[in-house]
Amino acid sequence: MPEGHVIHRLANKFNADFRGMPLRVTSPQGRFAAEAELLDGERIELAETYGKHLFVHFSAQDPRHILYIHLGLIGKLRFEPREETGGQIRVRIDNGAEAANLRGPQFCRLLTEEEYRAQLAKVGQDPLRTDADVEALWAKVHKSRRSIGSLMMDQHLYAGVGNIYRAETLFRHGLSPFLPGRDVSRETFDATWADLVDLMEYGVEHGRIDTVRPEHSPEAMGREPRKDDHGGEVYVYRRAGLPCYICGTPVAEKVMEGRNLFWCPTCQPAS
Repeated sequence: MPEGHVIHRLANKFNADFRGMPLRVTSPQGRFAAEAELLDGERIELAETYGKHLFVHFSAQDPRHILYIHLGLIGKLRFEPREETGGQIRVRIDNGAEAANLRGPQFCRLLTEEEYRAQLAKVGQDPLRTDADVEALWAKVHKSRRSIGSLMMDQHLYAGVGNIYRAETLFRHGLSPFLPGRDVSRETFDATWADLVDLMEYGVEHGRIDTVRPEHSPEAMGREPRKDDHGGEVYVYRRAGLPCYICGTPVAEKVMEGRNLFWCPTCQPAS
């Protein structure tokens, strides 16, 4: 499932290249045909992201149309040449120069203003949004018995933070993923949040996740660059059994919240 920086990049693309112009909206697959007809010829006012949720606001007519997209595990939203017709395209948004083609999303629906507000109420705090309520998040983490590794995967708390950012941020701060939230100090909480902001902003800008510090880069360490579909240099994610770059301990792996968790037992001691 794409992490939050990917969805923010999609919103940025819509705002830069599709906003404010009449658009051709269709559903080649046919499963969104009625809704696409309502949007056809309309203009995008704003595309915005909360965590892994993408909202595309169309025109100011009444009723207002808000396209809600959640890619889920297999969904793809790609900006492609207008001639591209491959795959089962649920929604196609054509600006006359290129097309945004949505395939296989978990959710794709039109929302009313009330439904939009209700959806936002379920979403946690997004490190990439300047309006994130960090105090509200701290209040929930501080009183929780759940492990910080579990809390950071909860989209009702840390919106947009996925498996990679969870594992890498915890490692960078020497924080055990098994430590209960209530035992995380305010200083550590603030430091990890600030780190998430920096790492995810980098992801938006560069389109990849890089979490290793300069002294642990392939060039500095004389090692081969990471080869992985996700790209980017990381400390522990998908490195189970390989030596930690800092201490040499084999990286550990365990399923947590239905996802594979990676950590270094030495650099992130349980106590």
